[in-house]
Amino acid sequence: MKALAARRHHRAAPVVLMLLALLLTGGVYAVLAPSPATADTASTANDVEEGDRLFQANCATCHGPNAEGTSQAPSLVGVGAASVDFQVSTGRMPMQANGPQAPQKPPQMTEEQTAQLAAYVASLGAGPAIPTDEQVDGAEGDASNGALLFRTNCAMCHNAVGAGGALSEGKWAPPLYEVSERNIYQAMLTGPQSMPVFNDANITPDEKRDIIAYLLEQRDGSAGGLTLGSLGPVSEGVWAWVVGLGLMIGAAVWIGAKSS
Repeated sequence: MKALAARRHHRAAPVVLMLLALLLTGGVYAVLAPSPATADTASTANDVEEGDRLFQANCATCHGPNAEGTSQAPSLVGVGAASVDFQVSTGRMPMQANGPQAPQKPPQMTEEQTAQLAAYVASLGAGPAIPTDEQVDGAEGDASNGALLFRTNCAMCHNAVGAGGALSEGKWAPPLYEVSERNIYQAMLTGPQSMPVFNDANITPDEKRDIIAYLLEQRDGSAGGLTLGSLGPVSEGVWAWVVGLGLMIGAAVWIGAKSS
């Protein structure tokens, strides 16, 4: 007993106890730690591999076998998964023919294939990730603040209520009435076609959600009266001058004819 008590007071005893505690903690963690991290890594690696195959079969002709771009298409290194998800899920890519702008069409890839292609492009370089469901939930946004932001940053191309409009050189800003919340967010984040990039320094994630909330409100119809194509003062002015002024001229002619 005296020998055991003496060893407990030895100078090396605290070090030995600490090493034993670390070994015990590591062993318990190794036994009880969940294994999804390994599964996720394997799944991601498989997605990247499948995405590489899809890219070589559908995209490499224009973007190059290493996605570094060609004279026909830009480099995709660093564009991120969000850009791929937007372009492919809306059918804009793969592009059927060269033109001023890639038109929206039915998607040529399934959701799984789109995710795999996005995983492959994301592996080439850091870029914007696909937004979460919470980030794109317009129900959580402030529509009144979104209206101010949209009119300041977007209305000059997409119209004050998101009806779309013509741009220069055969390009156009598409209407936003049927665009999904996720794609609206991704368009702001990645700047597709002629659209500028609104990163989180320009428009914060919460402000992007506010803009989505505002656009969702525009889908409920006009607050009152005819929409007149939702073209703002253009259609309203045509209505006032052609119809309103025409009725006034007609009334003046009728009064003059009656008085004579």
